[in-house]
Amino acid sequence: MPPGRDHTRVDMDPVQRPRVTIFGPDPLLSIVIETCGEADDVHIHAAGQGVWAARMVAELGAWPVLCCLAGGETGATLRPLLEALPGEDRIVRTAGASGSYVTDRRGPERLLLAMARRPPPHRHELDDLVAATCAATLDSAVLVMCNPYPGDGLPEEVYETVAGAARAGGVPVIADLSTPRLDHALRAGVDLVKLNDWELAEYVSGPVDGPLALVAARRLLEAGAGTVVVTRAEAPILVAPSDGEPFEIVPPAFPHGFHEGCGDAMTGAIAAACARGMPLREALVLGAAAGSGNFLRHGLGSGRRDVVEELAGHVVVRPFAAAGHAA
Repeated sequence: MPPGRDHTRVDMDPVQRPRVTIFGPDPLLSIVIETCGEADDVHIHAAGQGVWAARMVAELGAWPVLCCLAGGETGATLRPLLEALPGEDRIVRTAGASGSYVTDRRGPERLLLAMARRPPPHRHELDDLVAATCAATLDSAVLVMCNPYPGDGLPEEVYETVAGAARAGGVPVIADLSTPRLDHALRAGVDLVKLNDWELAEYVSGPVDGPLALVAARRLLEAGAGTVVVTRAEAPILVAPSDGEPFEIVPPAFPHGFHEGCGDAMTGAIAAACARGMPLREALVLGAAAGSGNFLRHGLGSGRRDVVEELAGHVVVRPFAAAGHAA
């Protein structure tokens, strides 16, 4: 076993589901305080973008392989939580402690009480993470790339290296990234970029309201994206493919819910659907339904497959011009 690596956990899956490798470098230890009657209720979970995407990948019929870093006291607490998730872990042990946060949900608003960030990994730790991810990717149907936490917690060129290895191996790449990591991944080529309107505005350094969203999305297509998917808060999801006309996806609207993890649930669902061989448009509809399902739950990146598939029947797909936003 290479230094700094935990043994890979492999749960035998009799169905032999298609594999989805998730480059999610920073699982976080989440401690949440809630009210349970007259007493406090404390929940401890593995959290973070990669974890939430992996959870939905598994729920929707694929087999996640989560490649990540974990270390210190928080990492020691995180590892068994990660091992409890379905799928495989490629955990690289680090000298520095994993990130963590404490939130208070006893009131009407979610309050962040404390946040700790991971220090930069040592060179050998980073090398082990990249090698583990590239090896897992070559045996997978899809690669999902997630941001580090903090945003500058990994060298940006790592994303070009990992995306390039996947592309060289013929494995489709889904990038759920923000700038500047997204810029580096695009240099290698990305089959699908999923980001929110705030991240899109950061990428183009300008406004992305209304028809400007499509103008900005086309810049991503020119930079090497095969399809661009932009979530826009309460507005419909914009989809700009490189080989067709743009369109919108309108998920079912719910007045009350929880936004945390909705985008990551969507990413995981899209990846699972693509790994299972679904056409892209159907995969995007399932992703929108997964985001809506997550919105109805306290659990981040969570949802039941039967509920997600039922919600998919209420997702509307329409031309982008139908909303009067044609550019």
